[in-house]
Amino acid sequence: MKILVSGSAGFIAGYLVDELLKHGHQVVGVDNYSKYGKVEKSYDHNPNYFFTEGDAKDVELMKHLIQDCDQALFNAAMVGGINYFHEFAYDLIAENERIVASSFDAALWAFKNKKLKKVNVISSSSAFESTAKYPSVEGDQALCPPPQSTYGFQKLMCEYFAKGGWEQYQLPYTIIRPFNVVGTGEQKAKNTKEIISGNIKLAMSHVVPDLVQKVLKGQDPLRILGDGKQIRHYTYGGDLAAGIRLAIESKEAINQDFNISTAQSTTVLELAELIWNKINPDQPFNYVSDEPMIHDVRKRQPSTKKAKKLLGFEAKTDLSQMLDELIPWIKTQIEFGNM
Repeated sequence: MKILVSGSAGFIAGYLVDELLKHGHQVVGVDNYSKYGKVEKSYDHNPNYFFTEGDAKDVELMKHLIQDCDQALFNAAMVGGINYFHEFAYDLIAENERIVASSFDAALWAFKNKKLKKVNVISSSSAFESTAKYPSVEGDQALCPPPQSTYGFQKLMCEYFAKGGWEQYQLPYTIIRPFNVVGTGEQKAKNTKEIISGNIKLAMSHVVPDLVQKVLKGQDPLRILGDGKQIRHYTYGGDLAAGIRLAIESKEAINQDFNISTAQSTTVLELAELIWNKINPDQPFNYVSDEPMIHDVRKRQPSTKKAKKLLGFEAKTDLSQMLDELIPWIKTQIEFGNM
């Protein structure tokens, strides 16, 4: 199968493109390097990977790239951690809306005139940002109040683009919602603004790499946002990639949405202490709480039953294993000045 992947030089795509190539697919990649600048990927010279440096907002470019593809995976977006939501509240919704509209314009053209059979849309656990029902089951995003962050609201809009494409043009789709992805590949973004957490400067990122950075840089006591009782489901990038591949390949996934996540709940405080003990096993764990951000959701807890039933997918990698891969990588990035 030949698959267009937008944002193919990004964090999630670093795992996904490799997964698709290893399972015999051809991948057409497009990325404008807007987040990290030019980066090298292990698959750059794979003969089944065809990369174009370009902007997913360019409809004519997207038409050119998608014309020979069987499916597309729309992954390109402005994305970052909780601080990112505040710093780029307008840009997130405006830029991401332009990206998704251009991508679907090209997909609808290819579905009508070429060989495209289905689109796959990367949404987000933020679609459940305002829910009060746990675990969050696929479908709950349509029943709970809309997300309060512009990022979450726009990700929910991506899902409505998919639904609209089906209702009006019968373009099949699959919606994929990752939950708190952990892995190597996230660096300091080009447009980042450094923030101060105690005595440590951080780029706007996600909770796991930020906590690892602070411990590696010697912060003691460790500063965390809020009381640490926030619940998350930390999902390994390699597991996510396997789940996305299955959603692309499976006929059972047509016109369905899936939470792709580990089933394991972890509090931020449990995460922080685990990181601390891996880096400083002989030192007592001390922490202080900083004021939480406005959009810092208290609980994200997905149901993973649908993905298991229809796709045969289960996340296998536990948090300790993820950190064993991530910590040495972040240590190296700090030494290179990338964090």
